[in-house]
Amino acid sequence: MHYVAIVGSNSKTSLNRRLAAAIAKRYGTDDVTIDVLTLNDLPMYNVDDELTPAQVVIDFKQTVKAADGVIWVTPEYNHSIPGVLKNAIDWLSRVDKVMIGKPSMIMGTTPGFLGTIHAQLHLRDILFAMQSPVLMGNDVMVGGGHAKLDADNNITDASTIDWLDTVMPNFKAFVAAHQ
Repeated sequence: MHYVAIVGSNSKTSLNRRLAAAIAKRYGTDDVTIDVLTLNDLPMYNVDDELTPAQVVIDFKQTVKAADGVIWVTPEYNHSIPGVLKNAIDWLSRVDKVMIGKPSMIMGTTPGFLGTIHAQLHLRDILFAMQSPVLMGNDVMVGGGHAKLDADNNITDASTIDWLDTVMPNFKAFVAAHQ
């Protein structure tokens, strides 16, 4: 089984990029691979270019299409998803609509205590509109993420580890049920 973790931030020091790396490190196994995708190189979506997109867009869409499931790892900006993530979603949802039927899971971390709850609600609505089934009841909202990840991108908080140890197998079963 193969997942992509799409990081909804273009910051080099993103907590969510670090969380995605920690997830890939901890839950990537011989039978589950997790590739972390960044969005820094995607051009802004433009309807004028959707039929002849840049090669980086073609490659991004093919990578997501080839995955069995998508783990969305998003920060929260102004109670919603960042523009860089919405841009990637716009590319994924147009012409070759690669997210239709593709199982998704949402997670995110913030320095604050709410752990991206508002962004996740917005992202869930967008994924629903894209016809991507979302694993429900397994929300990963890591508040205070700066204190729960070490410098080597290991999760150090026992309750976060316990929750992830529950939801990651649930996502595997969810993805398998949608194949």
